Amino acid sequence: MASRRMLAQVVRDGTAMTAEVVIEGPLPGRPHNGKVLAAIQPHSDDIPIFAAGTTAKLVREGYTGYLIRMTNDDMAGPGTIGNTVLANENDNDAVARVLGLKKVFNLNYANHQMDKESRLDIRGRLIFLFRMLKVDAVICYDPVAHYEENPDHYVTAQSVEAACWMAGGSKDYPEHFAAGLAPHSVKEKYYFSRGPQVVNRVVDIGSTIDLKVAANRVNIAQGPAGVNGAALRRSLAERGLKLPILGDDDETASNNYIKRIILQRDAEVGKRYGLAFAEPFHYIGPEPNLVEEYVRKNAVKTR
Repeated sequence: MASRRMLAQVVRDGTAMTAEVVIEGPLPGRPHNGKVLAAIQPHSDDIPIFAAGTTAKLVREGYTGYLIRMTNDDMAGPGTIGNTVLANENDNDAVARVLGLKKVFNLNYANHQMDKESRLDIRGRLIFLFRMLKVDAVICYDPVAHYEENPDHYVTAQSVEAACWMAGGSKDYPEHFAAGLAPHSVKEKYYFSRGPQVVNRVVDIGSTIDLKVAANRVNIAQGPAGVNGAALRRSLAERGLKLPILGDDDETASNNYIKRIILQRDAEVGKRYGLAFAEPFHYIGPEPNLVEEYVRKNAVKTR
């Protein structure tokens, strides 16, 4: 399905405005062959919950994908801190495999404490990765999302935003160029949010919803798979209760627990746009070449 455009109400500073929303549908074949995608998450459950469908869709359409995890996830998971770190690392690797991502980079900042870290250091490491991998598009938290509580989220997002731009500079970090790298700006950004944001792109993930469910099923330490649908079904049965969507077997219960309960937002967003499942983003695309565009519209032949 080709992309289509709709109008939606966006509230900014208490004022309702009409904004154009692009509905990005699945594309046939592999039109993005040769492009590189970086899916960037502070924690192992962020991309699975908010953007796994879009990540899988873009990889299916030809992007070579990489997963960059900013923290060591030591504050969210089972057992001791050591057990938690290892469990989340294993989950993160499994998410990458499910989504078809080529390699994982773990930057290992302390969980919940990224606001104490040097933004300069974070930004420099991201610039190095963007240049080395030649990243064309990123998927990450929105750097201007409202009411974000988690410092890991907003520090990551703001650092990514700056690095996308600075990676294209010819004077920043000259040691990179001595090592054989070249300036490389990131041209496309898909920004997601836990709270209010200006949404101008909605991605149809109907064709990749099962991959999103699978990515969440392997996210056990702190993701939704930690509360297993099969265990919920058995717990309800002990109380004389039943959720029909959980079915009568563990596989159905595990899948539908994630698809129908945890991913309710995807179904609700999809319904607003006539889709089964969708993920909302603030999308920023390539900057138009104003000179070329002006010449195309105004140049006249002299002979």
